[in-house]
Amino acid sequence: MNREDAASPENRDDDEARHLARLLPPPVTENLSPERFRHQKELLMNHIDADTRRDSPVQPTTRPTGRLLRPALLVPVSALALAGILAGGLALRTDNENRPTTATAAQGTDGLLHHLSTVALTREEPVVRNDQFLYTRSMVREADISSGKAVLSPLTETEGWAPQDPRPLKKTGLTRVNGKDEVSNAELGDDHGTPAGLSRPTYHWLASLPTDPDELLAYLRAHVRKDAEQETDQIVFEQIGVLLGGVLPPKTAAALYRAAAKIPGVKEAPDAKDAIGRTGLGIAREDTKYGNRTEWVFDKDDYSFLGSREYRTKDAPYAKAGTLLSSTAEIEHAVVDKAGQVPGKAADSTGKRQAG
Repeated sequence: MNREDAASPENRDDDEARHLARLLPPPVTENLSPERFRHQKELLMNHIDADTRRDSPVQPTTRPTGRLLRPALLVPVSALALAGILAGGLALRTDNENRPTTATAAQGTDGLLHHLSTVALTREEPVVRNDQFLYTRSMVREADISSGKAVLSPLTETEGWAPQDPRPLKKTGLTRVNGKDEVSNAELGDDHGTPAGLSRPTYHWLASLPTDPDELLAYLRAHVRKDAEQETDQIVFEQIGVLLGGVLPPKTAAALYRAAAKIPGVKEAPDAKDAIGRTGLGIAREDTKYGNRTEWVFDKDDYSFLGSREYRTKDAPYAKAGTLLSSTAEIEHAVVDKAGQVPGKAADSTGKRQAG
């Protein structure tokens, strides 16, 4: 190459680009499939557009907006914040590909669970004090098999208040079923009270769990209560589902989704329904040995956890294949100051509702 060529504007631009490239750290990739890349890119572009709409008096209408996310758990994030989240596993590129708009375009169950994990990281972390309570309102149906036959209960409204006190407690919570209060006592054998843990998951205990999915999965496999008749992986899957039906630290929620993706036998369940008939994106696992199948249901628009259901897949003395054993629908979650206090309402010293 002669000196004239070396001094041309094109070559100077190339030299500057190479110099800048050497100064920047190499992009981190996660061997993303094209489907997962396009999906995460869509998530980033949606937030960039949202920032643009906030800064501009002209409101573009090219991208439809979804429903409002749950105010107690979710908050819009800026494009820069989301870019930081995705930087660990996404190197952006420009192309003219059509981007999918829902998680169903991701590659299989692994893609959906990883998408749910990414969305979980955009949620606002609530402030939870040790003297407060996590409130949950849900609709529940459960089968009673004490008679030797599964008898499904009617749809029941259930409210629960879980104390966040980290000390071992002899009174582990308050439950209100159809307006009737029931106090939960310490577990059998916990003479000095039940400590925070899998059976009493406080917010700060949840935040202390490993956020590496492999380490979290190993922890759950080691600490869930084993059952000789049931696969440990099924027990872990069901335990994760129980934890998802509450208020979770964003990093813990993200790790739980990625841990679930590593459990063998987990698959998608198209058009899964919760206890009140809401249809959404489904994740399921069947214990082929025991004959039970558990499904999780997620909102198709904001990917929030809607509920779960469990049913028989094999005939048993107490129930035939296809019999529903339980079904839940998550309605409301909040942080409150007293057991018995309903969000938006005060509570008297007995825990009964007062008009707000």
